[in-house]
Amino acid sequence: MKAIVYSATGPSSVLSQVEREVAQPGPGEVRVRVVASGVNPTDWKARDGGGAGSLLGFPEVVPNQDGAGVVDALGDGVDTLAVGDRVWVYLAAHNRPTGTAQEFTVLPADRVVALPDGIDFDVAASLGVPAMTAHRALTVHEHGPARLSPEALAGRTVLVHGGAGAVGHAAIQLSVWAGATVITSVSSDEKEALALAAGAHHVVRYPDASLAERIRELAPNGVDHIVEVSPTQNAALDVEVIANHGSIAYYANNNGDDFTVPIIASFAKNVRWQGLLLYTVGPDALHAAAEDVTAALVDGALPVGEPAGLPITWFPLEETAQAHDAVEGGAVGKVLIRVADENA
Repeated sequence: MKAIVYSATGPSSVLSQVEREVAQPGPGEVRVRVVASGVNPTDWKARDGGGAGSLLGFPEVVPNQDGAGVVDALGDGVDTLAVGDRVWVYLAAHNRPTGTAQEFTVLPADRVVALPDGIDFDVAASLGVPAMTAHRALTVHEHGPARLSPEALAGRTVLVHGGAGAVGHAAIQLSVWAGATVITSVSSDEKEALALAAGAHHVVRYPDASLAERIRELAPNGVDHIVEVSPTQNAALDVEVIANHGSIAYYANNNGDDFTVPIIASFAKNVRWQGLLLYTVGPDALHAAAEDVTAALVDGALPVGEPAGLPITWFPLEETAQAHDAVEGGAVGKVLIRVADENA
């Protein structure tokens, strides 16, 4: 089979295409014939490793955590899936060397989720890190909900920073599906159009010295949930617009590695600052996210493509390095790798 691999960290030039034997699934594992592989910032950051030449935990790594395809073989003890099932996968390369930038990948059965009928592989490969991160960000409020479903966020206001990004896009869609009023911040006309296409009710633009005032006009009682991509830039703003007992869930370090928070204003509002990282969030949160995301798929709540607010840029498998560079360069929308034809 064809696989993209790297054996030391560094720029995208460390990636190469090789031929490898198709691995057999062990007990509790599933082998998936990959149709599409999703690329996230975490993928190029793991490959880069903070610089060239660092050793890896494995002699060779196949990148990319997310993807979609068809179950090809089952290991002993797997009874939740069947050969031929169409699936989406998540955290394929977490503590394993077997990501989705290859024609077949083997991973634990609990990281393989059956696709509802009628869901295309471009949607399926766009889930994983973005949708599950968004789910977690929306379920850490002191007063719940711990799970998402229609009306679970009814009466709540959600502020999504960076609504044109993959996580922001998923957060908008899941919030709308769950009944929230959604405000999102973006930086351009193009991104405003995408956020509105995703379903956001209100869009605010930055930079804007009056941004907090504009948000408070839209949410006079404050924002209940904030999905935060840049706490360094937005911490003071978030505290100004958050409601009493609101939650601020941050999942990235855009624009800096440290942030400061107005202390009195934060504790006066009983603000919950919640960091989140899928790699360490734990199996219960991951399984809940997988179930709720799949339920949203059934309801048609997570479409992709430019008309749905998330343009898709495709690369062939042999151009995985270029796909990584596109994500690192800030490509708008979602970058996917076409590994194989669905009917191959």
